[in-house]
Amino acid sequence: MTSGLPCPICEGPDRRGGLERSLRVLAVDDEAPALEDLVYLLRSDPRIAHVEAVTDATKALRVLHRAMDAGQPLDAVFLDIRMPGLDGLDLARVLSRFAQPPPVVFVTAHHQPAVEAFELKALDYLLKPVRPERLAESVHRIVHEVWDAKNAAKTSGESTAPAPAQPANSTPPEMGDEVIPVELGGVTRFIRLADIRYVEAHGDYARLHTATGSGLVRAALNGLEERWRSAGFVRIHRSHLVSLGHIDELRLEEGHLSVTIGGAVLPVSRRHARHLRQLLVRRARPAPVAGQTASTGAAQQPRNGLGS
Repeated sequence: MTSGLPCPICEGPDRRGGLERSLRVLAVDDEAPALEDLVYLLRSDPRIAHVEAVTDATKALRVLHRAMDAGQPLDAVFLDIRMPGLDGLDLARVLSRFAQPPPVVFVTAHHQPAVEAFELKALDYLLKPVRPERLAESVHRIVHEVWDAKNAAKTSGESTAPAPAQPANSTPPEMGDEVIPVELGGVTRFIRLADIRYVEAHGDYARLHTATGSGLVRAALNGLEERWRSAGFVRIHRSHLVSLGHIDELRLEEGHLSVTIGGAVLPVSRRHARHLRQLLVRRARPAPVAGQTASTGAAQQPRNGLGS
């Protein structure tokens, strides 16, 4: 191994699995000196390639989501417990609802929350001041988590058994529980992926619409389209991404296709129309199409139109 923290327990995947200098982790602590010390120790470990550092839980969620959007999810989170606002235990609860939750290692000066921390399936619990050899043990555990996950994915990929088909509008339970932080009037709130009806492009941001309101996330529509495809989201326009399960109606008026979602009428571009129709046909309850036959009468007027 290269120089750095002593790691007397580094065997197995730490060396043989090609994981040296490959881990990407996040450190979260509201106290700057403690955060600096932790980051220094983490960067000294030969198995860690990259360390992100933030001072609160909201920033941590932004970093985690940005990493997932970039296709490079972080391997673990080193997390202080007592922080203003959303504390470490609250953040761990949010992370537990991710489709693929990162392992959490709590780093704290307090013994009392240990029971609750392990109820949240924490990978480890470190007491401050952190001893290098104790941190090395935590990293060793993370290595094994990553190793096991890679082996499981490889085994799954080699399996010849076909996966059971799911309806086009179904959201995998683990994805539907994913929680996304959004900005609303300077306040960060958290919404479930399953509650998002549609997404609207806003420059470098995307506006997520739910039944109760909307909020902004710093993400490109292309990235969200790729990431949420398996959760039933589909692109219908250069400016809109919609949840198939929330479509109320497919409308055809004067040759122009649109969808109605909770009172909002969204245009469907010609390049996306055929794919959207195919997906809707596969649904157990296809969305009705208004205005195509005499029996349906005139197409309904938009109740709450949105421009393209």
